[in-house]
Amino acid sequence: MDQPVSPTTEPPRQRPNLPAWTLTVMDAFDLSPHMRRVLLAPERIEDFTYRPGQDIVFFLPLGNGETGRRHYTIRALDRATGTIAVDFVMHGDTVGPRFARSAKAGDTVEVKGPRGRIVFNDKADWHLMTGDETCIPGILHILETMPANARAFAFIEVQDESWRQPVVTSGQAVLEWIYRGDIPAGPSTVMLDRIKAFALPDGHGQALIIGETSNVRAQRHHLIERGLSRAQIASEGYWRPGRNGGHDHVDD
Repeated sequence: MDQPVSPTTEPPRQRPNLPAWTLTVMDAFDLSPHMRRVLLAPERIEDFTYRPGQDIVFFLPLGNGETGRRHYTIRALDRATGTIAVDFVMHGDTVGPRFARSAKAGDTVEVKGPRGRIVFNDKADWHLMTGDETCIPGILHILETMPANARAFAFIEVQDESWRQPVVTSGQAVLEWIYRGDIPAGPSTVMLDRIKAFALPDGHGQALIIGETSNVRAQRHHLIERGLSRAQIASEGYWRPGRNGGHDHVDD
């Protein structure tokens, strides 16, 4: 017998009905020892639209005959060559790195999207962006595509300087690479401590907070305590220990 639903029970979040694409691998190469880029071509590049910061959902083989969902941010789109660039963090022998490592011209992969709310708000007076290694593609793409009059402060937490990448932007952007050294990637106060020392500019700001879920939540709470409204903060957990695939919507 069906049980009555409590009026305080929230319905489960429904996945959006995203466009489906078959992408063909055109090339794959290392950007650094830690990051590999795969260039992919959809059949109809003219129909593919997105906003910098959004991702696409890959359906990748798990090795048992099934596929798993993995989210990867769009790093660039080149309409002249008809290709989408996606950068993969090469962290061990897991599904995403295995795909990027073995990808060769002519391979195909099924994806859905684009999706995601980590996007630039052109109505804001200033922009704060934080993230870790997994967020490098999204943050750099937003910086390089924002308008010349935009003011942004970006903080990226990485292990060491070998993770740095150059970026060219027309905006008034400050990019700071924060080295955590021997501290393992994952839950920590490294980024929270930096944000606590950051003086919020005057005006109406926007914060894009991404990375490991518990770190994202802690930063979100801190910014709300300092006066930012929930509507001013777009926050999403890109990963968390023990979870394979998917993103966490951090709204609390």
